[in-house]
Amino acid sequence: MQRSQTKILTVRALEFHFAPRSPQVAIVIPVFNEEDVVTAFHQRLRKVIDALPYTFSIIYINDGSTDGTQAALEAVAQTDLRVTVLELSRNFGHQAALTAGLDRAEAEWVISMDGDGEHPPELIPEMLALAAQGYEVVLAQRQEPQRAGWFKRWTSAAFYYLLNRIASTPIPPGVADFRLLHCRALEALRQMREYHRFLRGMVGWMGFRTVILPYAPAPRLGGHSHYSLQKMLRLAFNAIFSFSLVPLYLGISLGGVFLLLALLEALYVLSFWLTGRQASLAPGWSSLMFVLLFVGGSLMIMLGIIGLYVGYIFQEVKQRPIYFVRRVITFSPDAESEHTPDAPPTPH
Repeated sequence: MQRSQTKILTVRALEFHFAPRSPQVAIVIPVFNEEDVVTAFHQRLRKVIDALPYTFSIIYINDGSTDGTQAALEAVAQTDLRVTVLELSRNFGHQAALTAGLDRAEAEWVISMDGDGEHPPELIPEMLALAAQGYEVVLAQRQEPQRAGWFKRWTSAAFYYLLNRIASTPIPPGVADFRLLHCRALEALRQMREYHRFLRGMVGWMGFRTVILPYAPAPRLGGHSHYSLQKMLRLAFNAIFSFSLVPLYLGISLGGVFLLLALLEALYVLSFWLTGRQASLAPGWSSLMFVLLFVGGSLMIMLGIIGLYVGYIFQEVKQRPIYFVRRVITFSPDAESEHTPDAPPTPH
C-alpha cells in the first residue's frame, strides 16, 4: 500500500514541476521571385503569430528565384531566429517547393501558404482553433472576388467542375494550398513520393478528418502573379492524369461508338442488296472524307492521351528526386547547419 502511494506522489510531483509545452506549429511558405514582398509579408505574419500561445517555426523555400529573393530571405532569417530558409538548386515548381518545406517541417501542426499576401495570415488563428477541435486537415476555401478577371473565374470553375466529374477524389472548388495539417496527416502525405504532384488532390485522397474554412483572398502585397497559363495547364494535367482514368475509358467508348456506326452502315448497305437496289449505291466523296477525318482525328486524340499516360509512367518509374536542396540557412543558435554554400545539393 505504501509503495502505491509513493508512485502516485511521484507522478504528481512531475506534473507540478514540468508544465506542458505550448503546441508546436510550423509554417511552410514557398516563394519564387518575390523580393518585393518578402519583408512586408513576414512582418504581417509576425504580427499575427506573436499574439498566439504557440511555438512557431517558419520555413521559407526559395524555388530557384532569379532576383534578390534569396538575399531578402536571409535578411529576414537574421532578424527572426524562428526562420529557416531552404534554397533549392533550381526552379522545380510550386508543388515540389511546397513538398520540400513539408518534408522539413517538424511540428504538431503544419500550415502551408503562399508568401505574396493573397493567403491572409490573419486566418491562422481560426485554422488553429478548428485544429484544436479535433480536425486533422483544415482547408482554406477561396471565395473568388468580383475583381478577379472573368477568364480566371471561368477557367477555375471549369477546372473544378471537370475534375470532380471524372476523378474519384472530390476536391472542393477554390481549395488550393492554403491548409493546416496535423502531424498524422503530414506523415501520411510524406509517404506519397510521386513525381507529378497535385497536393490538394493527394490531401483529399488520404481521407483524414477535414473541415473547410472559407476566406476572402487579400490583394497581393506587390508585384504580379508568377503562375502563368502554362503552369496552370501543367497543374491541371497533373490533376487529371494522376487522379482519373476517365480519358482512357473515353477511348473505349469512342471505339464502341465507331463499331456501332459501322454495324449500322453495314445493315444499311445490306438492305440495298436485299431489296435489289444495289445499283443506286453511289459513294459520296464528302461523306467519305467526313468519316475518315472524324475517325482519324479521334484516333490521334486517343493516341495522344495514351501517350501522356505512358509519359507519366516513364517519369515515375525513373524515381528521380522531387527536388534538390542547395542550402539550408538558419541563424537559430540551437540549430545545426545542414549544408554549406560549397556542399553538393541534397536529393529528396
